[in-house]
Amino acid sequence: MIELHGVRFSYERHGPRAGRAPGVSGIDLSVAPGELLVLCGRSGCGKTTITRLVNGLAPSFFPGTLSGRVLLGGRDAAGLEPWRIAELVGSVFQNPSTQFFNTAVTGEIAFCMESAGWPFERLRARTDEVIDELGLQDLAGRDLFALSGGEKQRVAFASAWAMRPGALVLDEPTSNLDPGAIGALREHVATARDAGCAVLVAEHRLSWLAGLADRYCVLSGGRIDRVLSAAEFACLGGEEFSRLGLRARSMDDVGPSRRPAAREPSPARPLLRAAGLSVRRGGRRVLEDVDLVVRPGEVLALTGPNGAGKTTLSRALCGLVRTDGGRITIDGARGPRRTLSHGAAMVFQDVGHQLFAEDVASEVTFGLARPQEVDVTGLLGELDLAGLADRHPANLSGGQKQRLAVATAVACDKRLLVFDEPTSGLDLEGMERVAALLRRIAADRAVLVVTHDLELIAAACDRLVHLDGGRISDEVDVRADFARVRELFASMATGP
Repeated sequence: MIELHGVRFSYERHGPRAGRAPGVSGIDLSVAPGELLVLCGRSGCGKTTITRLVNGLAPSFFPGTLSGRVLLGGRDAAGLEPWRIAELVGSVFQNPSTQFFNTAVTGEIAFCMESAGWPFERLRARTDEVIDELGLQDLAGRDLFALSGGEKQRVAFASAWAMRPGALVLDEPTSNLDPGAIGALREHVATARDAGCAVLVAEHRLSWLAGLADRYCVLSGGRIDRVLSAAEFACLGGEEFSRLGLRARSMDDVGPSRRPAAREPSPARPLLRAAGLSVRRGGRRVLEDVDLVVRPGEVLALTGPNGAGKTTLSRALCGLVRTDGGRITIDGARGPRRTLSHGAAMVFQDVGHQLFAEDVASEVTFGLARPQEVDVTGLLGELDLAGLADRHPANLSGGQKQRLAVATAVACDKRLLVFDEPTSGLDLEGMERVAALLRRIAADRAVLVVTHDLELIAAACDRLVHLDGGRISDEVDVRADFARVRELFASMATGP
């Protein structure tokens, strides 16, 4: 049982703007055993703060002032040691890498039980049971740092579920997952709920929760706007749904926008061309004989199952990964890897690895030779970050960090811009802002988007390239044949 009574929390700020930062206030909420409650609302509305209060990270790890009571199984969390809270609450974060303590998958799943002092034989048996229960045999024993973002999320869930906690807290758990992995996660969460676990999910991508969630808590400005039953939530009108800043309830509701192309792509001279591209890692083929063309004026979506090679391909195009065969040219010029990196910029899945400045405004121009030429105010305004210009990037929500990373890539003015899951953790408005920005910057550049977000593809992309097993298996004109796009997503959901 999870209970919050009269909870108010504000973050402690350090540095030039020392003081208190907004968190949440007036929170009265409960999640019963065997119930799944969804926290939803715009980015920065307080979803992640509530999850941190439940799993004990606030105020122990994220300092701040807390009033009210947070109860776990009837016990006040304020009087519990962190290790005890970890036994009661399993957590899956938006960025799974931030919760890993080992370098190998099997060790990571066993870590929580080892830390709790389980006998070795019991620990080993439970680890094997979790691997079989969640279908992780393909990942067991592998290097965590060699996994895709979606594969890491699967491991994070397994680690959280290993001790069979009474409560599970998941913060944007599908942000990096393909449709197949989302389907598997849905089954795992349903198993936990049916076993009597109290499940709290903070999420923007709501479609996978249809028929699974019992109630929805809509947050706004750090307060509860309303709490709805699943039936009441399903009856919300489209206009009201959009007003609340919520993403699609069903993928059946998603269709291509009628917007014109940013500019008619030129068939004569592609901005980027990859021919016969191959990459191997640790004796394993990651990419094999990949041919790809990206033209000025188009936004190209790169899709495929987790582990298909999408991130490796996008990094290779930017000169960040050594290739074993083939060639890459930008604007017709072929050169060493550093030449590619001079002509291309990339926003990673884990944007925390590429934020360095002391405030948001400085981050946009960090490392640029002529920062005065960048319209920082206009760019931040386009991405709904204007009011956060003097905030430290570390104090932003996950969605706000994602949009800031997009702004930094646009500011560098490279000819090829590659975005790896740029709408991870974004609400409806954030997704639409990113989609509009991608359309604008594609006017005189090439834009490649690695994504599992069908809503983003519908809103922004002209063409889709599907990668499977390290090879390109399909290419689709998004607006002309969106039915085929749906089929590809459905095939990822059901598997081969």
